[in-house]
Amino acid sequence: MPDREDDMSIAPLTETERPGTETAGAESPELEPVPDWIIPPSDGFTAEDLDRLRGIPSHTELIDGTLVFVSPQTNFHMSTLFLLESELRRAVPSDLRVKREMTVTLGERQRPEPDVLVVRADAVKGPKQTTYQPADVVLAVEVVSAESEIRDRERKPQLYAAAGIPHFWRIEEKDGCPTVYVYELDPATKAYVATGIHHDRLKLTVPFDVDIDLAEIDDL
Repeated sequence: MPDREDDMSIAPLTETERPGTETAGAESPELEPVPDWIIPPSDGFTAEDLDRLRGIPSHTELIDGTLVFVSPQTNFHMSTLFLLESELRRAVPSDLRVKREMTVTLGERQRPEPDVLVVRADAVKGPKQTTYQPADVVLAVEVVSAESEIRDRERKPQLYAAAGIPHFWRIEEKDGCPTVYVYELDPATKAYVATGIHHDRLKLTVPFDVDIDLAEIDDL
């Protein structure tokens, strides 16, 4: 049989069909602008930046000039917060208020967000308030999560103590129940001193009388 060209040969691509070329009339997609907080400034963010950065995730903290984002919370974490908040609201005297997940501006590059705060009533300025000052805070509470262990056990207590916050509680999970580590500020050393570890019941007289059955978390 004589040689011949294959009848199934492919026709050459037109200009609009060539890879890497745009179809006539098609518009290139616009790229979304990169948020300001994606790339930190060389000297870190400031406390004021948390109020001006657009699109920043809720409950973002600032520690040592670095933004810290919140991870999904566990059932233990949220149940502990609910128990603590509700019991503290019943216990605090009339000149104090209980706040949840509000930041405290400790310095130019320090604006952490304790899980629970007890603040002076006269420090509450209105519905648009986003932060408190350390002098406003009587008690700061942190519920430790797996991703926040170092911050909650080490860095945050250092910052709270240096700022003069008189009382700090750290709460950790043990066998599904909260264990509360209670600290009080030594004004001479500006450091916290452990005053007790509470497993089943949290009963204290400072900074005010409080009696919380920690086992109630099982009913929440």
